[in-house]
Amino acid sequence: VQLQASGGGLVQAGGSLRLSCAASGRTFSNYVMGWLRQAPGKEREFVAGIRWGAGSTRYADSVKGRFAISIDDSKNTVYLQMNSLKPEDTAVYYCAATRWAGLGVTPSGYDYWGQGTLVTVSS
Repeated sequence: VQLQASGGGLVQAGGSLRLSCAASGRTFSNYVMGWLRQAPGKEREFVAGIRWGAGSTRYADSVKGRFAISIDDSKNTVYLQMNSLKPEDTAVYYCAATRWAGLGVTPSGYDYWGQGTLVTVSS
């Protein structure tokens, strides 16, 4: 399994970014795909999750209404659209996958991880 995250960068507060996670190596039907982040000096935290095939989603309270997770089946890619970004959204963002857990799975419950992509939001 390979998860390749991209799309991070520097953006001003209030701006938008779209992260991409290209997934390969197996069929991901029914997998929970997640975006998680880790800010400097903080623990890794859940941001958003989606069940491949079902389309059900879950978000951390801190990003509800601002972020949207989605999947493009034709490209085997998971997206995280981030709008109204805040300086506190600054972190390394990771995509991850697990077959045997629900949408509320904690970061330690993910089986596969991509490399991180850095998002920096300036004030």
